[in-house]
Amino acid sequence: MESPELPASMRSHGTNGGAPKRKRSIMESSPGSIGHHDLHDHHEHDDDHDDDASPETKARRLPGVKRACNECRQQKLRCDVIQEPFQSCSRCNRLKLECKIESNFKRIGKRSKHAEMEREIEKLRRAVMSAKSQGFVVEEEEDIHSQLQSPVVNSQYSHTRNPSLMGSDEAVSSLLHLKRGGSYNLPRIARELEDFRITEDDEIQLFREYFDCYHPFLPFLNSTQTPDQYYQQNPLLYWSIISVASRRFARDQTFLTKLSGPLTRLLWQTVGDVPQSYYAVKALCLLCTWPLPTSTSSSDPTHILGGVMMKTATGIGLHRPNHINDFSRFPVELNKDGLHDRIMTWAVCNIVAQTIGTGYGQPASTLYDWTLAIRPGDSGPFSLGTELEARLQVERFCDKVSKEMYSNASDPRGVAGDEHRAMLMRVYRREFSELQASVLSQNVSPIVQLHLKAAGLHLRLAGFFDSSATPGYVDDLMGLWRATTSFLDYILDGDNECPEQFLYQLQDQFLLRYATNYLQQMLVAGGFALLKLLRSFFAKSIDFNRGRDLFHRTIRAIRTTSVMQNDLNWRLAELMVQIWNGARLEGTIQPYPREDVDPTIDDSLQLKVRCRHSMSLVFDSIWHWREEYQARGRGTLDALKQPTNPDSANESSASSTHLDTTLAPPSHGLPSNLGLAASNGALTPSGGSGLGGPPGSLIGINYDSYDVWDPQHWMLDGLLDFNYTFVPPIEGA
Repeated sequence: MESPELPASMRSHGTNGGAPKRKRSIMESSPGSIGHHDLHDHHEHDDDHDDDASPETKARRLPGVKRACNECRQQKLRCDVIQEPFQSCSRCNRLKLECKIESNFKRIGKRSKHAEMEREIEKLRRAVMSAKSQGFVVEEEEDIHSQLQSPVVNSQYSHTRNPSLMGSDEAVSSLLHLKRGGSYNLPRIARELEDFRITEDDEIQLFREYFDCYHPFLPFLNSTQTPDQYYQQNPLLYWSIISVASRRFARDQTFLTKLSGPLTRLLWQTVGDVPQSYYAVKALCLLCTWPLPTSTSSSDPTHILGGVMMKTATGIGLHRPNHINDFSRFPVELNKDGLHDRIMTWAVCNIVAQTIGTGYGQPASTLYDWTLAIRPGDSGPFSLGTELEARLQVERFCDKVSKEMYSNASDPRGVAGDEHRAMLMRVYRREFSELQASVLSQNVSPIVQLHLKAAGLHLRLAGFFDSSATPGYVDDLMGLWRATTSFLDYILDGDNECPEQFLYQLQDQFLLRYATNYLQQMLVAGGFALLKLLRSFFAKSIDFNRGRDLFHRTIRAIRTTSVMQNDLNWRLAELMVQIWNGARLEGTIQPYPREDVDPTIDDSLQLKVRCRHSMSLVFDSIWHWREEYQARGRGTLDALKQPTNPDSANESSASSTHLDTTLAPPSHGLPSNLGLAASNGALTPSGGSGLGGPPGSLIGINYDSYDVWDPQHWMLDGLLDFNYTFVPPIEGA
């Protein structure tokens, strides 16, 4: 049927000039398929396909053409709505529907809508079954129906920022109660990342914990901003703050485990999209300083993310804050605060990149340029404050040591020669003394002082590269001993001479519980340095009993820094104890030097692994453990519940796992289940447990044919697959 409102010139013609007739469907013409009252409404409206019409057709359309309301267009019915003045159509009035006309309205297919509802119902059924298996009791059906209509459920358990984000697990949780009975207040969801949701109370608590406990280690975020502001700046930055703060979250010890998978996917999605915001750079700084827990170093992406962080920062011009428009497609004008924030972010990028290079024994991707030049007395936007400025000076010193000591172009391993290294040691010893005097004169926090002592240890660890013929060899070893004990004593006990406002950093194991990844790595290096010195000829020249007690305390400290049981730090502590106990059983090694025998200086302290800068000691010790103990079946890392006790070799074999309560790690809230999402790759996935096979093999793998280094020649890779227990969340049935 032709429309009477269209001129003849706009009618479609057939081959013979006649207009083809439109066919009526059976459903439209059958009176049995519709109600008697609606029979006259079942004529398809000419405006059903307004959205699909071409621009030329729309341009030629006469102004008198009517447009159907949303409800009639959805049902493809004729509509008698009057637009000016607006009067609702008769169908909407009769059915009590909201009659409105929207230009961007799109019809919704019933089949897809029904399919979506079926999927949602099936999802709810699985969630209910999972809830039952975890000890929840489901209300009766009539109670469920009444609760669905209850204003309490609709208002109390809602998404505080977007009500449409209420998911299936919230709906199910609102219909469940604990077996013990009693009422409870349903939480209000603040944010969600995939299937992970955080409540308002947890969000407030975590942000408070971050700025109280973690912010002092890297003070560059604004504590006056709200969580909403951080989320608006960059979602990755918001969730990075949440992940760091959840490392010691007492309210829910599985918080970090649940967040790790979604956060990892968000991280790589952000990196893959090539971030153009310096707020994403801030997030990378946090994730490189406090990485997600891992049990193997080959799955640790921190070194890679450090490079991404620096390249992203230079790509958006953080290193040239006064010329930001050279790196932007749009004109950018920075006020004083904006300029200062970018300069601080660039300084923190270099600090973090340097700690990554030092801690992982790799070249640092730093750029100490004009922007970060030292300007004494400057109070402008280029001023970083006392804490960050002191940290930057310390990391500059570490950069000099690494580049001069371990970047020799004439050596295949990059290590400076003995004579050159001895000369550099004298120069940097004097420079370190000047740096120490300069930093300590500013009344800095214990955190800065600890990083200063870590820099001194980084310098002195070069002593393990010397041979017995190097001039001043024993003196260098004594300097290494002092630097090691000084660093360990400070991180364990602190210092009484501390400004009053920083005293909280020396209480309740603050420096250990919230330590950065770099400080944990230096703590491990200090433990291995003690272990190596106490099991050599040099033990005659030092207080052995003091060294032994300090080593035992270091083992407890490393286990304290663990975020999850059997993470990388936990495993390294176990490995160190087994080396200590194994060395006591070696017939060729006398653990306690006799007083009447002069020690014979030899080259037993030299390293085989020499390509990992000052961290070569750690990798060399792991190599030694694999060759001497683990390969012979005398050492394993199967210590999830009973960590090996140092000196247990006095009572039993080297594989003893007797637990001494005085040496056990303190209770610091480590979750027993390590159920990180498999896609995270951070913790070893579930696998076979148990230690079978003859000596010299590990879980049926012949050690002789086992490559102890992975393609990235990192440590502790592929040794064991632990059978972790995993309790899925309510939606993960």
